[in-house]
Amino acid sequence: MTIAPAALEPILAGHSPAIRQLCQDVVLLLSGMAGLKGSVKLGWRSVNFRHDTVGLVCAVFPHEDRVALYFENGRALEDPEGLLAGDHLKKGRFLRLYPGGDFPEAAIAMLVAEAIALRL
Repeated sequence: MTIAPAALEPILAGHSPAIRQLCQDVVLLLSGMAGLKGSVKLGWRSVNFRHDTVGLVCAVFPHEDRVALYFENGRALEDPEGLLAGDHLKKGRFLRLYPGGDFPEAAIAMLVAEAIALRL
């Protein structure tokens, strides 16, 4: 189920066009992945993606200069490309995405698939 751009407006208001577009691109990518269902969480200012069996898999957070893709149990995921940050976190890790920077679509897909396969 794809989340309409208008549904993102409450969390994207005030962000630059580049951050808005990057956030929409990440949400669109995740929305197209089998088994994931996204919902806008106004209190967290995020879009959370859940799986029916696994629960919360990841969340997209727009920031002033970047978009963060947070993996709920990211510490358990393999990260051969060294994309994930957050070594200080107990269980989660996150990927920082910047406008005009790399958009590692295949790596994101692999991380999501691994999180679901491991039932994380």
